[in-house]
This record gives sequence, C-alpha cells and structure tokens, in this order.
Amino acid sequence: MNNAVNNGAADDGADGIWSGTWVAERLGVELLGDGTLTDLLGLALRRNPKRAHLLVSNVLGKHVPQSPSVVHGHGFALGRRVRELLGAEEAAGAVVLGYAETATGLGHCVADGLGTAPYLHSTRRPVPGIAPAGGFEESHSHATSHLLLPEDPALLIGDGPLVLVDDEFSTGNTVLNTIRALHERYPRRRYVVVALVDMRSAADAGRLDAFAREIAARVDLVTTASGTVRLPAGVLEKGQELVARYESSAGASGPVAQFPAPLQGAAGPALERGQGVEADVQPNPPGARGTARQAPTGPHPDDNRNLTRVDLAWPRGLPDGGRHGFTPHHRIRLDAALPAMAARLAEALPEGSRRVHILGFEELMYAPLRLARELEQVTDAEIRYSTTTRSPVLAVDDPGYAIRSRIVFPAHDDPADGPGERYAYNVAGGGFDAVVAVVDSVADTAALHAPDGLLAQLAAHTPHVILAVVPSYVPEPLYVPERPAMLPEPLRGPAFSSYPPEEVGWLLQDLSDVTLEAPTEEREEAIQSGGAHYAESLPVEYQPSEQYQELFHAALETSAARIAQATGVVTEAVLAERSPRPVLVSLARAGTPVGVLMRRWAQFRHGLDLPHYAVSIVRGRGIDANALRWLAAHHDPRDVVFVDGWTGKGAITRELAAAIEEFEAGGGAAGFDAEIAVLADPGSCVRTYGTREDFLIPSACLNSTVSGLISRTVLRADLVGPNDFHGAKFYRELAGADVSVAFLDAVAARFPEVSDAVDGAVKELLASDRTPSWEGWRAVERISEEYGIHDVNLVKPGVGETTRVLLRRVPWKILARAGAGADLDHVRLLAGQRGVPVEEVDDLPYTCVGLIHPQYTRGATGADGKAVAV
Repeated sequence: MNNAVNNGAADDGADGIWSGTWVAERLGVELLGDGTLTDLLGLALRRNPKRAHLLVSNVLGKHVPQSPSVVHGHGFALGRRVRELLGAEEAAGAVVLGYAETATGLGHCVADGLGTAPYLHSTRRPVPGIAPAGGFEESHSHATSHLLLPEDPALLIGDGPLVLVDDEFSTGNTVLNTIRALHERYPRRRYVVVALVDMRSAADAGRLDAFAREIAARVDLVTTASGTVRLPAGVLEKGQELVARYESSAGASGPVAQFPAPLQGAAGPALERGQGVEADVQPNPPGARGTARQAPTGPHPDDNRNLTRVDLAWPRGLPDGGRHGFTPHHRIRLDAALPAMAARLAEALPEGSRRVHILGFEELMYAPLRLARELEQVTDAEIRYSTTTRSPVLAVDDPGYAIRSRIVFPAHDDPADGPGERYAYNVAGGGFDAVVAVVDSVADTAALHAPDGLLAQLAAHTPHVILAVVPSYVPEPLYVPERPAMLPEPLRGPAFSSYPPEEVGWLLQDLSDVTLEAPTEEREEAIQSGGAHYAESLPVEYQPSEQYQELFHAALETSAARIAQATGVVTEAVLAERSPRPVLVSLARAGTPVGVLMRRWAQFRHGLDLPHYAVSIVRGRGIDANALRWLAAHHDPRDVVFVDGWTGKGAITRELAAAIEEFEAGGGAAGFDAEIAVLADPGSCVRTYGTREDFLIPSACLNSTVSGLISRTVLRADLVGPNDFHGAKFYRELAGADVSVAFLDAVAARFPEVSDAVDGAVKELLASDRTPSWEGWRAVERISEEYGIHDVNLVKPGVGETTRVLLRRVPWKILARAGAGADLDHVRLLAGQRGVPVEEVDDLPYTCVGLIHPQYTRGATGADGKAVAV
C-alpha cells in the first residue's frame, strides 16, 4: 500500500528545474508572489488567440499526473477554510458551484471539505430535456459557453452563500460574469470565491471590490497561494509565433500526437525526442444517451488488443458528478461504494504493476479522482491521476516546461460544438505499467474505440489499458401530478392534533365527536371471538400515574441522544438511497413522532423542508387507499417513504407490501415503494433503519399524549365510506398531560452532539449487508408454539410492542431477556399495576416480548386448556 504524498510539485520537476523555466526564458514571463507558487504552478504555451501562456497547476489533476491524495487534499483543505470563514450556521446553507472543465473536480473537493453543501458544476454538454437554470461566458477560454443544468431547479434559489470554485483567479472576469448572471435571477447576500491561486493584478482586485459594492453583496476570497504574472509587451504575438514554429517542426500534415522518449522504463518502441506521430481525426457517431446508461457489452474494434474492461458496479441512480447536482447524500452513497469499486480495479491491474495512471475524462474529474484515491489506499503501486481535456497546449519535451508530452485523439462524446481534437498531457512517456481510462457512458462510443481513438493511442504507450465506464446520469423529467382527486386536504394542528401545522398533515377524518372507546376486556373478547376487528373501536386512553410520568421523563433523559442518533442515521439513509427530496409518510400513530423527528433532522442538517403526512394502516385491512390516491395526486409516488417507529415481528411490513401490490393491481398509481423506514428494527424486517437494537423509545410509553393527542386509527363501515379517509380522534381534553412536543424538542436538542456519530454510523450502515433475516418472525413462531398460544398475532415482540400490550390489550405474561436493565423499568411498572407476571428468559432475541391473553373470554383458558390459569 502506497500512502506517500508529496508537497504538490510535479513529478517532472524532481530534478529541481521549475517547470515554468522554458516559457519564462523565451517570453520574459515572470511569476511573482508567494514562495509556494512555483511548487503549485508551471508554465506552458497555449494554442489560443486570446492568451498565449497557460498556468499549469501541479495539484489540480488536469494536465499534470499527480497523487490523487494530493489533488483531493488541496481542494478539501480549501473547503475547510471556507467552512471556518462562514461559520457552521451559514455553511449549512451554502451551495458550491464549480467551473467546467478544469475545476469540476476541485469544486467537488471543496464541497467535500464544507461537508454539508450540495454541489453543481457548469457544463458545456447540453442534455436533451433539461432546461438550463442559467449560463455565462468565460472570456479567455478556448470554449466559452457554460450551462447550469441542476436536476433540482431550487438548488440555486436561496439566500445562503454561493461558493464559486475555479482553478485560478486571474482577471476575475469569469467570476464577474457568473455572479452578474446569477445575481439577476437568484440574488443573495454573500459569495465566496475559491481558487488554488489568486493571480489578479491590483487593478483587477479593485474591480471585484467595486462590483461587490454595486450589487450590495459581500464577496470573500479563499485561495491556497497568491501572486501575479508579469507579461512583457507583445507577449501574445511572440507566444503565437513560438507555438507555430514548434508545431510546424513536429509535423505539418495533420493533427499530431506528440510524446517524448519513454521515461522510467515505459513499454513500447523508443522514439527520438520530439518525434511525432500523425493522427488524422474523424470522430464517429456516439451511442444513444440515456439515464444511467450502462456500458455497451457488444464487440468493439479494439477487442483484439490488450484492453481490459472493468465493470465498476456503479450504484444505481448515483450521479456520475455534479453536472446536475451532487448532494451530501450522494457523497455518502459514493463513499460506501468506493471500496468495492476500487477492489475491482485492483483485480484488473497486471501483476507486479509499479506505476499506474488513472485518466479521467474532461468534465468527469471527481469520480476518477475518488477511484484513484481509493486505489492508492489498497495497492502497492504508485498511483497517478489526471484527465483528458479539450484545451490545446503546445507540448515541448523539456524538464523546464510543464507539458512534456501530448496525445491527440478525436472527441468521442458527440460534443455540441461539433467534432474536434482532445488531448491527454504528460501521460505518454510517463513509464506507466497500466493506464485506467475512466469515461462516462455517453463517451463510450465507436470513436473511443477507433484505431485513432483514445484507447488505441494509450495502447501505444503502456502495455495495459483498462477501461472503466461510469453510467451517465441524466435526470428524469419532473413528475407532473395527476389532477387532484376530490378528497379533503390533510388535517393539521391546532385544529387536529397538538403538533404545529407544518410538522405533519393527517390524511384522516376527524371522529372526535363519536364515542368509540370500550373497556379493554370487552374489546379483547370481541376481537378474539371474531365479532369485531380491533380497528372498529378504541381502547380507553390510559391515564399515566405520577410515578409512570416520572419514569417516562427519566427514560427520555436517558435515551434522547440514542434516539437522536437513530433518527439521524435513518434520515441520512433515506436521503442517500431513496430520494433526495423524500415525502415522509408516517404510519399513524406510532410512526408519526418518528416522521416529525426525521423531518426536523433534515431541516437541522441540510436545510430541507420535507413534506410529512400521517396515514392509517390496519392489519388485515391494508393501508388507506384514499390516502394513497391523495398522495399520488400531489406528489411523485417514487418520492414517498413510509415511516414507522419500530418493527416487531414484521406484520405491518408485510401488510404494507401486500396493500401496495393490491392498490396498483386495482388501477392505483404505480411507484410507491413498500419498504418502511424505521427508527429501530430489532426484528430484522427492513433495510432502512436507525438501529437494530431493541431499546426503549419513550414515545412507546404513552398513547395519545406523546402522539399529538391523536387516537389510534379507526376503520368501521358505518363511519368510513368508500371515498373517505380512515378516522381518528383528537383528545383535546388531555392537553394538560400532553408531552408530544416536549418529547420532540428533547430529542432534537441532542442533534448537534450526535452529528459526527451519525456520519460514521451512516457510512457503516450503507456499506453493510442489510438484507432482512426475519429472525424476529421465526422467534415469534417458536414462542407461540412453546407457550401453547398457536397464534402469532397474540405474540408482541420488542419493547414498543410489549408496552402497547400493557396499555391497550389484555396481557397474559411478559417475557424479559435475562439481565435486561432500565429499558424495562416502565414495563415492570405497568405489569405490576395490572398484575401481569414478568418471566425472565434466556436466549430471547428481543429485550422483551408481550403475550396477549390467548382466546380471551371471562374465565378463559389457553389453547392447551391450562396455560392461562393464574
């Protein structure tokens, strides 16, 4: 494993010669400023009528092969400095914007350093069906027009700081053009300009200050180093003449691929210094573009060459970069997938490889960089990274010149501005045992594989070429909802529930004026005899004693941080895997406090204002189909994430899956995902959870007084018609005992202290195998038989479900895992109040299990005729 990094100097400068010497001596160009400038920059000459010289960064990963750790580290450090400048509160609302093509990767790295900022880079690749949110010009570039194509049109809307990232800050014209264009459409109070080097003149620096005053916004500047370039009179003309003279001496019959004699033992026939190879270029038409299009699997013209194609198994739906936006949730998913992808690349490397180059593709800089950095950690080979470019630069094989070799090949992604040359610098003659070309699927075309294409050119300079294709991400069209059905709007507090109106909308009808409560024993007898369904009536609300309320508050104090962490983990998992803009739909009522907490976490950590609704689901009857119709009429069903508090044996998980299937089969809208997100999954029934530990969630200790004063949901034919929502009651009279908002506030107050722990836990969670084992269901079946109950519905596993048994049903006995501690204090208290025995059991997969009185009638017996004798 090679973890060595250097101070940023280019490899070719190892002999002590500055890689700007050649240009400085011939054109009189001077680099003045920080002592670190010559470590960060070299000089070259451009084939560009607007500016003769090119500042060549040694740490950007574009023209000069560099250690990926060095490249990522410079950008990450700049991001950390921006975070310190803004402070935590402003940084949480920042958006990072990088410039195509050279700074797309740098901008990503700055966003990494900021930590919580979404990232977007400009692009020169139009995408059919995606309307630009803006654009601007780059005055000195060889290709000027920049497009902004965010998937989320709201990404650039807001008053948080906009962080603009470019590799160099030379005249300031590009930044002025950008801010001017964006400020007219999306005005904000603060901008931060970030660059590796600030090379403005004093006059240009003054222009930026004046512009900031003109638009009444603050503009800060964060750079790694600063200085100026002193250009003598006539330098443009002299530079153009020098470029023409050197290029004509290299070959005059067509576009030229230049490279020096191989260095450090590179394979292939040695060429005399300065010798060139002609490569007339005619690009071929590319393949079709599509959302996350996978790499072609058919034969290519290069199949007989020594080319290895590696399937990265890129995560489905993960953007390949920031062209359409890249969020912190995307970064979490990428972090989790990188080890496996790097392992696939490592397996493809030839045995004994000492020096390996990862070559990215134009704007596709970040994905190859992260792959290279991960590969650097798992292999002993020396890993270097750079990317191809459309920027034409003169190559001169001299240690005092920054661009010592140039490979020329045809564009291979059907560029909007037509066919043309593309370049890879300092790769030929670099002594690489293997080159890994990383392109997106739009660029995996016949032109890439042609005899004069990039892969063939690389094969002339390295014994092994490896191709890795990242699926090109194209956003799907925005969902246009169906015409809303004639259903009422959600109920909201304070008219219905004690929650603030923005916290949750209840897709229920208000049955507060209907008497639905029945004594617990009568309900149990009616339910078990088949005379009634449990959802047709309500239990009398348990009024907690003073001792029990004290126990609740003590439990909340003890477990608030634990719940806060689980909330953060499950919310981040949802954002990373399910949708960047989820619609939270909690299963009333136990899921509703969790849904509110998840909404609060998304707001706290990411500034997101997520919609949240509560719906009814009834065992044996399914989910409220009218609520689903309302959701489909107002939101994209693919964004809906169902939320519950915890899993027991998984009955509701199965119920929901069956109900969604039935809904779609009956003509309902498609796209709802039946996978439930839960705070705790002790039964191993779902993939999306905050923890799989079975612990006390204080909201399970109480009924309506911790759930917005809302009852259980009711489904009864005489009250709920075919076009009605299921019903529930609002217990306004219990307001004096209500702790619903206090519970939420106590947990949310712990969010800041668990943030770091959440980050680590989420990364571990997303990288783990979370396939449900359903071990809880198997345990319930075993307990049901062992205790002579013979009905899994009467076995309620887990702390939450056991609490419900004691509060709402007729409990028979409680099984407690031997050694269970404070998590069961409230269970023992309730059991004592109701005269229910608590039996300690070894090898119990849950902390506790509640057993409902089997086949309950007055004077009942159990299924074995004697099990309930007390």
